[in-house]
Amino acid sequence: MQTRTWGRTGIQTGEIGIGCEGFLGKSPEQVMEMVDIMEAAGVNCIDLYTPNPEFRDSLGLALRGRREKFVLQAHLCTIWRDGQYKRTRDLAEVKEGFADQLRRLGTDHVEVGMIHYVDAMSDWEQVLGGVMDYALELKKAGTIGCIGLSSHNPEVSLAAVKSGLVDVLMFSVNPCYDLQPASEDIEELWAAKNYAQPLVNMDPLRQELYETCQRLGVAITVMKAFGGGDLLSGELSPAGKALTPHQCLHYALTRPAVACVMCGARTVDELKNSIAYEDASAEERDYAAALAAMPKISWKGHCMYCGHCAPCPQGIDVATVTKFLNLSRAQGEVPETVREHYAALPAKAGDCIACGSCEQRCPFGVPAVENMRLAAELFGA
Repeated sequence: MQTRTWGRTGIQTGEIGIGCEGFLGKSPEQVMEMVDIMEAAGVNCIDLYTPNPEFRDSLGLALRGRREKFVLQAHLCTIWRDGQYKRTRDLAEVKEGFADQLRRLGTDHVEVGMIHYVDAMSDWEQVLGGVMDYALELKKAGTIGCIGLSSHNPEVSLAAVKSGLVDVLMFSVNPCYDLQPASEDIEELWAAKNYAQPLVNMDPLRQELYETCQRLGVAITVMKAFGGGDLLSGELSPAGKALTPHQCLHYALTRPAVACVMCGARTVDELKNSIAYEDASAEERDYAAALAAMPKISWKGHCMYCGHCAPCPQGIDVATVTKFLNLSRAQGEVPETVREHYAALPAKAGDCIACGSCEQRCPFGVPAVENMRLAAELFGA
């Protein structure tokens, strides 16, 4: 399992994590089996959005004796009422729900305290009151290692990230969502009417979000990488063409700032299929040709960091240089970390001889030669 560092938090996990939905309705023995498979494969991060008490009890049993081998992304503001999930901002309920979570999991701390499901700016402003103060108290006490926030709205996410209060962002990342503008209604991301006309290129606010997270050291943990499974079906996908699980995972893992993808796995086979990404070939992971062939979506002119531009006869990592160029453009200057990473590249943009071989291989028609010229001008080499 390839590991990644979660931005400025210093947390390290495997790049494949697991969401908790697949544990629901499972017996304690079935949950134990899945956690055994995860541990053996190096899948050591679990997202815990659901407040279902049976799930929490079963997972607590499965983690007994190996709790410290796992990073828990636990959610604040999600409670169980009248036999069902409820999102809350009532501070007394938030505290009660979090205490219940720790008790049932059999632990006195979690690595990430995730403020749950903030999709409206008005909700973010409300969270900045009591809920954020409570999260800061938990962080100071060591009960949570860092503060996270989950959202589907890039506008809200940018506000949270730029506040400096949020260390980890749980965000929905897939090739269809990335073309949709910000909305407070998650249903809009998948509404058929929004795909009636061809969509072209990534929403600029989403691109700014990913690049801002990269610059500020805010780790992104990914939800909805498979679009609830719809992206895996040509019939259900709004893009009009199916992707494979490996392609969806690779797309998410090649976005800036992404640290871990929380896969949904309702069966042992689905869990093993996600883990199999680690042994997949470059051809099996490659999403570029599939995206370029989608009838309802186009990324023409937009670098997807897919690597099809390689190999460069001068040894330039064209995709990485382009990523550094875009990060600097988003900032309006060259961040020091970007400058250092660029300086460490064995071949620089200035080494480009404008042969155009990279452009001939690019499925998206990216003006790579011009990008190398701009990068050489920006970075001074």
